[in-house]
Amino acid sequence: MTEYRNKQWIYTKRPEKLVDNTHYTLNVATLQTTDLKPGQALLKSTYFSIDPYMRIQQSGKDTWEEPHPLNIVQGGAVVGIIVAINDSDSSLQKGDWVLSYTGWQEYAITETNTLRKLDPKEVPVTTALGILGMPARIAYFGLIEVGKPQKGETVVVSGASGAVGQVVVQIAKIKGCKVVGIAGSDEKTSYLKETLGVDEIINYKKHPSAIEIQNELSKLCPEGIDIYYDNVGGYITDAIFELINLNARIIICGQISQYSGGLDNPEMGPRFLHKMLYKRATIQGVLARDYNHRMNEMLTEMTPWVQNKSLKYKETIIDGFDNLPKALNMLFHGKNMGKLIVKV
Repeated sequence: MTEYRNKQWIYTKRPEKLVDNTHYTLNVATLQTTDLKPGQALLKSTYFSIDPYMRIQQSGKDTWEEPHPLNIVQGGAVVGIIVAINDSDSSLQKGDWVLSYTGWQEYAITETNTLRKLDPKEVPVTTALGILGMPARIAYFGLIEVGKPQKGETVVVSGASGAVGQVVVQIAKIKGCKVVGIAGSDEKTSYLKETLGVDEIINYKKHPSAIEIQNELSKLCPEGIDIYYDNVGGYITDAIFELINLNARIIICGQISQYSGGLDNPEMGPRFLHKMLYKRATIQGVLARDYNHRMNEMLTEMTPWVQNKSLKYKETIIDGFDNLPKALNMLFHGKNMGKLIVKV
């Protein structure tokens, strides 16, 4: 028998606005290899995924599911190593890298049939949390299946330097579109332009109103907007509707500007429906979980893109288990570039 000291972040208080350490309690428990039941594995967590949806789940109201329960481990995707396994029927073994959804704890016991085996010789294991993980899945299927991009169309992406946005802009370029990326700093917009090959960029911090964003977009998109991939919401999205083309497609993936206090008491939305009528445009929300069953389809196409570096990506990696709540808070201040991860 081997015993492991297991630090856990327990979600104990619903945030009204920004989330921070006061909404969590640091707990220490123990796990033993003798706790393993048939069909289970014991994992040592190494990389924790930090995602905006975590704040959505902390809303007091139902979203795509009931609110995240209080007084349990904060949920989230994790990349770790199997340190013990009790499943003779599984191809997994001790020492394998795996992707799990075991949340903010240093060790976890979980069912082997929920794990995705990772090959560190193929691509870095952190890619399973970002460029080849959930953010890439919704970027890929959201743009391809809902946006239906055609060569020569104009695509605008908000939150373009984030984990989802950095994938969307590159796939749109691969599909032959003109791409405009919106982000919140010169460093981020330079990355979009110089590294990811985005055609036009906007630093929204320099245009702090809907009319200013609209004026800037009208210069950069003289032929209008065919596809808008929305990760942000708020006044940036308000600005889009004056510029959409006939049969435009608007994809709602995220509304991060509204998450810290705007979920339970949302702001009044824009009066844009008449524009949707005139342009016969569509708005569709997309969730990564709707495409879980098609993950292998995405990986088959995108893994070679990552391997040959035709698909580029950034990761912001924060060290230290104790920094998990602080890292989640970082998302809402725009302090990360690309995928945000905590390493222990």
